Amino acid sequence: MTLLSPALMARLESLQLSSRHRLAGRFGGEHVSTRYGNTVDFSDFREYHPGDDFRRIDYHVLARLDQVLIKLYEADDEVTVRMLVDTSASMQVGGKLEQSKRLLAAIGFVALTAHDAVSVRTLPERARAPRFAGRAAVPAMLSYLEALDAAGETPFARAAGHLLSQSGLPGITVVASDLLTPEWRSLVGLRASGSDLVVLHVLCEEDATPEYSGDLELVDSEVGDRLTVSVTDEVARSYRERVERWRREVAAVTRSAGATYLPVDSREDIEDLLFKTWRRAGVLR
Repeated sequence: MTLLSPALMARLESLQLSSRHRLAGRFGGEHVSTRYGNTVDFSDFREYHPGDDFRRIDYHVLARLDQVLIKLYEADDEVTVRMLVDTSASMQVGGKLEQSKRLLAAIGFVALTAHDAVSVRTLPERARAPRFAGRAAVPAMLSYLEALDAAGETPFARAAGHLLSQSGLPGITVVASDLLTPEWRSLVGLRASGSDLVVLHVLCEEDATPEYSGDLELVDSEVGDRLTVSVTDEVARSYRERVERWRREVAAVTRSAGATYLPVDSREDIEDLLFKTWRRAGVLR
């Protein structure tokens, strides 16, 4: 699967992530901070990471101390974009994981081309979260996302707590999940530390309006629990109503926490989402 076509990446060049809150990063990205007015005020140094703008390397420090450091300025802020993707077993249904990977690839591409940093975590967490920085890291990020598969449970509360325990600067956290877990409310804690939270609620037709009838044994794809049901027209209608109430509840809870809630259908065209729906929502500009 090719996550982003060359034509789509060319269109994405014109976009930038929006952040409604003050940013605390000072790593030379393309987001203008609201804290300071003079973009040439020197602030500090940090270690060079592959993909950083080599023009910001302080060659005097390199010659004197044999350390590769880059200069940080007070008014140009780098956004740390943390992407949290649900790779639990339920995401393999109806193309939900594939859609999530495409959308996160687009967000990551926009971030990296703007000299922002991107980290990717999975639910459940399978390995240490890789960090990507700079346009040169785009192929590595795409390869990492493309290789993700779906298996296991959705330890949302543990993952949210682990992410919040990590030191780091406020930025943007993007969660892509079907939220099919009783722990989904724990995601609102990711709005901590003044960072922006964007929730991509990715569902498929099988989740919202399954075409089942008669006597069935349902098996939980994540934990293996079994449930025998008899699906009548009334049961199917009640299920659809409960799904709709749940979706409205998720939207209300996340928005009341100051997060951006974006419903996603696994069959939707991602270009329409990116260039129409998400721009209107203020996620991209």
